[in-house]
Amino acid sequence: MIQLSIFPLKVPPVCSLSLGGVMSEAKTPTPTPPGDTYKGWVFKWTNYIKGYQRRWFVLSNGLLSYYRTQAEMGHTCRGTINLATATITVDDACNFVISNGGAQTYHLKASCEVERQRWITALELAKAKAVRMQAESDDSGDDFPSSSPRITQGGGSQNSEVQSALRTLSNKVEDLSTCNDLISKHGSALQRSLAELDGLRLTGEAGDKIRQVTERATLFRITSNAMINACRDFLTLAQTHSKRWQKALQAEREQRVRLEETLEQLAKQHNHLERAFRGAAQANASPDNKGAAGPGKGEASDEDDDNEFFDAMEEAPEFITVPADPQFHKRSSSNISGLNSELCADDQSLNEEPLAMNQESPSQELVPLKKRRTRIPDKPNYSLNLWSIMKNCIGKELSKIPMPVNFNEPISMLQRLSEDLEYHELLDKAAKCQNSLEQMCYVAAFAVSAYSTTVYRTGKPFNPLLGETYELDRKRESGYRSLCEQVSHHPPAAAHHAISDRGWTLRQEITVASKFRGKYLSIMPLGTIHAVFEKSNNHYTWKKVNTTVHNIIVGKLWIDQSGEIDVVNHTTGDRCHLKFAPYSYFSRDVARKVTGVVMDKDGKAHYVLSGTWDEKMEFSKVMQSSRGGENGTEGKQKTVYQTLKARELWRRNPLPDGAETMYYFTALALTLNEPEEGVAPTDSRRRPDQRLMEEGRWDEANAEKQRLEEKQRTARREREREAASQRTSSQSEEGAPHDSYLALWFERCEDPITGEEIHIYKGGYWEAKERGSWESCPNIF
Repeated sequence: MIQLSIFPLKVPPVCSLSLGGVMSEAKTPTPTPPGDTYKGWVFKWTNYIKGYQRRWFVLSNGLLSYYRTQAEMGHTCRGTINLATATITVDDACNFVISNGGAQTYHLKASCEVERQRWITALELAKAKAVRMQAESDDSGDDFPSSSPRITQGGGSQNSEVQSALRTLSNKVEDLSTCNDLISKHGSALQRSLAELDGLRLTGEAGDKIRQVTERATLFRITSNAMINACRDFLTLAQTHSKRWQKALQAEREQRVRLEETLEQLAKQHNHLERAFRGAAQANASPDNKGAAGPGKGEASDEDDDNEFFDAMEEAPEFITVPADPQFHKRSSSNISGLNSELCADDQSLNEEPLAMNQESPSQELVPLKKRRTRIPDKPNYSLNLWSIMKNCIGKELSKIPMPVNFNEPISMLQRLSEDLEYHELLDKAAKCQNSLEQMCYVAAFAVSAYSTTVYRTGKPFNPLLGETYELDRKRESGYRSLCEQVSHHPPAAAHHAISDRGWTLRQEITVASKFRGKYLSIMPLGTIHAVFEKSNNHYTWKKVNTTVHNIIVGKLWIDQSGEIDVVNHTTGDRCHLKFAPYSYFSRDVARKVTGVVMDKDGKAHYVLSGTWDEKMEFSKVMQSSRGGENGTEGKQKTVYQTLKARELWRRNPLPDGAETMYYFTALALTLNEPEEGVAPTDSRRRPDQRLMEEGRWDEANAEKQRLEEKQRTARREREREAASQRTSSQSEEGAPHDSYLALWFERCEDPITGEEIHIYKGGYWEAKERGSWESCPNIF
């Protein structure tokens, strides 16, 4: 008999199991560092203004993430792309592109060709591994046991124990494989020897013994083959299940790491918010503090501009307000009481005045007022993929992009412009003021109040058709009436004229420019607003600030107003400088804050204004002003104003019940699109697509909107052909406009105050309404 001694065997391993559950292979050297992580600086394309910007990229576990700086790795990831579903293409010597099918595309540039090749190699290897792991997960995901190994905070020690057990198992499998080879080899040799003995043709007892040994060797060979097959099956089963278990363990470990990173990031954000809240609570004991008005910081995932409003640091105030000394109260008690009594008298006279009475014809008191509607149909719950529509609009002028009505609210821009008169009573009070500086306070409050209706209004008004008009006749209720007309289409411009029986006139021509920046939408109103008071002949002008709609792609939409306004009295030279502070997480001030100072023509401050553009405005009389200390950051001196107790100028009206289902319309906005008899055929109330949207028939509204836009384009092409034929037939081509459209109720002329070319109301509309003759109105609907 042949004695086999096979344990322990010192032979080279046939196979080995790694933590990844795959056979180890000899790999060619790559530029990637040890491990599965590759880091470095790469230039990333941001936008056409800033071009390529340097970003810190991290490649790990098949995911490519980037940050603005290395310090951001602990709390803020700007974007991540999964290489398993991505394509990697090379543009030129240093540029390469990574895209996952349209949702995400990174245009990158390395510092040199060698660095680019290192990144391409690392990315391709990471992509191959991610694809392989995804395929293995798809093949074996359903075979996993119902319970997975639990990895706790002591997961490090458990992981080492698992690795040790896997190494032992791998060694045993190698030993079994070696035994398999030896048994096959020696079994074959034994069979050959027995065959040779059998060939000697021995007789008698020796032959019987040889036959017995042959039979036993045959049985041994059959048993050995069965054992070999069982070992082979065990080897295959061990390799397959070790892969699956290792895949499950690795997935659990990566998930635990991601959860730990997420918890760490949330803890940091919670700490920031807590500090900001405590600071705001200490600095503002008033319950009007709205420190949580903005979005969560975690909603920002990518960068488009370094000027992100929620990342802005708190700006130092331009001036400081402190209560005046008691001596000022005593010394000027008569003046102060006179001012208060005058203001109280104004308020009382306005509150007691019957709003339904026309001052020119008291007999109209007996005519009942029209009952306005207080509800409109609820907004339908339509789902819409915003990114699928907006992804091709980045950097474009929004007014030139056809949008479905899903983005709109059921009023036009002309009606939204008429909403500036929501708080017309401020102009009524200003008309009664004897002092121009006090009048300036009310005019400034009116300029701020126009933004209070936008705080929740994230819908886009309908773009008016060329020649479209809108009248708002509130003469019997409030003493004023206004008219708007769309006087230009490219660029879109609307002219507005309002006149009140209480002694004031308001006119403006506003052109709205808008740009979609990816994460937010910027709206820049262009044009000047004029307010003229009949009694004092004071003429005021101001412009609007910029509006920003945040979280266009991800998160909840919210609106911010930021910028500066100068309200100027061209008659007296008085001026009020208003500042709309942009929202900041780190500011201790209330959100949406507005501050201002009313000064005379000599620059002396008389009133300080403060408040928020969505809630209220207050004013305080300045008794003394002085220069404060140096500002440590900018080296500028702050002005300290000693003021009397603040008085309320304006407060926002509460929204109607159920406003959240009615586009957050105010009480006035609910009545703007109410059908009314006698209006012009071009009035926005008669616009069919807008009416269909208000009724909740959005599909029909979209079809009607496309029809009206195509009709407008056809009319414009016809006007251009007529203008071209007139130019060719006459020799005077001097500066003829490309579109020869002339407004119906407004005429273009030079503004005597600002020198701008604007449209001013030329009259005739209300007379035409009295006669009921609208023959001159074009058929635009």
